Amino acid sequence: MESFGSWPGGRFPRFVTAAAVVLVLVGAAVVTSTAGPAQALNNGVARTPPMGWNSWNTFGCNISETLIRQMADAIASSGMRDRGYQYVVVDDCWFNPNRDSAGNLQGDPTRFPSGMKALGDYIHGKGLKFGIYQVPVDKTCAQYFGSYPGATGSQGHEAQDARQFAAWGVDYLKYDWCSPNGTINDQVATFAKMRDALAATGRPIVYSINPNSIHEKTGPLRNWSDVANMWRTTEDITNAWDTGQTNGYPMGIQNIVNVNVPLAPYAGPGGFNDPDMMEVGRSGLTDTEQRSHFALWSIMAAPLIAGNDIRAASAATLAILNNADLIAINQDSLAVQATQVSNDGTRRVLAKRLANGDVAVALFNQGGSTTTISTTAAAIGKTGSSFTLRDLWTGATSSSTGAISASVPAHGTAVYRVSGGGTSTPPASFRLRGEASGRCLDVNLGSSANGTQMLIWDCHTGANQQYTQNGQALQVLGKCLDAPNNATAGTRVQIWDCNGGANQRWTLNSNGTISNAQTGLCLDVNNSGTTNGTAVIVWNCHTGANQRWTRA
Repeated sequence: MESFGSWPGGRFPRFVTAAAVVLVLVGAAVVTSTAGPAQALNNGVARTPPMGWNSWNTFGCNISETLIRQMADAIASSGMRDRGYQYVVVDDCWFNPNRDSAGNLQGDPTRFPSGMKALGDYIHGKGLKFGIYQVPVDKTCAQYFGSYPGATGSQGHEAQDARQFAAWGVDYLKYDWCSPNGTINDQVATFAKMRDALAATGRPIVYSINPNSIHEKTGPLRNWSDVANMWRTTEDITNAWDTGQTNGYPMGIQNIVNVNVPLAPYAGPGGFNDPDMMEVGRSGLTDTEQRSHFALWSIMAAPLIAGNDIRAASAATLAILNNADLIAINQDSLAVQATQVSNDGTRRVLAKRLANGDVAVALFNQGGSTTTISTTAAAIGKTGSSFTLRDLWTGATSSSTGAISASVPAHGTAVYRVSGGGTSTPPASFRLRGEASGRCLDVNLGSSANGTQMLIWDCHTGANQQYTQNGQALQVLGKCLDAPNNATAGTRVQIWDCNGGANQRWTLNSNGTISNAQTGLCLDVNNSGTTNGTAVIVWNCHTGANQRWTRA
């Protein structure tokens, strides 16, 4: 949640000041401080992606204690609880529009006549955990859009509300910005107030934030793992495959995947990219699309928060949500997010390392007709010559000397757990620092869109300056460094889906230059510029300092 629409223009001013743990937007590039990468919260919870159910997708504001209790009953009786779904999250519109005389939050007396502690007790009695919704500003989303009265956000009440949640037995807080106001610095400081207030209660509470509602989409622009256990990376999901949105309201499954995949470096124990609650079991998606949705959320180490009416869930829906093999991939203790192996625009391959040395691989068909998708054990990080492939939809096993392939229907995803052989060490990431400027090769604004151009910027630890070398490919944000086809001297370099073409093959030469296999030209800082934002192009190779790069 929780946008009811898009803010006009879709973007907001970005003039912010530097801070030790804050990502800063300056001019044209994404910059982090030199204090080092953000670390996931060490609050003892969410060591693997949280699993549960949230009321918003199906019910919106139409909630009551009767409904929530029925849903807890259904989660317990449907097998979902036993598969790991724990958190029953009551979203917007649960509260009395007015605080009491002491400024305390109260449950809506009509909708929740027994009170929120009693509801939490009931949920706990079912062997489940209690989640609740609030906002860091003055009004919740429903209040902001005028669909619910009052102004009961936590602004100015952070410590008081955190103590109230702890007293009610809350185990999970969803905290939703839902305001067009504020820079990223403002958001970080404000979200951190509740982070610290929750910690001060002494109660283990999963902290889930959404910085994106009717606001500039800051999810992809910052690693929020120093602030929260999970953070929304996109605008709100809807039960459609493709809404044509890059990152605007609402988001289809395919659109969200495009945003979330490049953010894999941010995920780990205690902190996860959140591509929003699931739409499995709701109309708008085919069975194939629902299966694909669940498989992709699982391999992306996304929180698995169901959003359907569990009471009315069909056997087919429960078979998807309760797929033990995919849940095991999602809940693997290594807690890493799958990285992109290849993507030609139709056939997309993602691979996720697992704690026991296995690798999960997803073969995702983004196209409109059935196609064969293939990769190899070596490409997904396995070594050796003999492997076992377990199909995580059918449970069938097969042997392979390295080939991994499947015929995948339109919008479908085949998923295999690959065991046997060894596991290669993931390539270490590095920055490329220009010798003349002392600045680093940077993907403009941290965008992972095909065609995003390269420039130099102050060196930092953000994902848009972290490269890995795969053969002759230089990969960043899940894409490859690319000299456009037919590039000539002066053409600006960019990122693009990795395709193995000669225009994506680079040689790091002993003299510090980096040459392109297709063009024979070298990576060059335009006109020997040294200032932030100077374009990076390909140019006739020479030994000038503006063409010499060091790994940093």
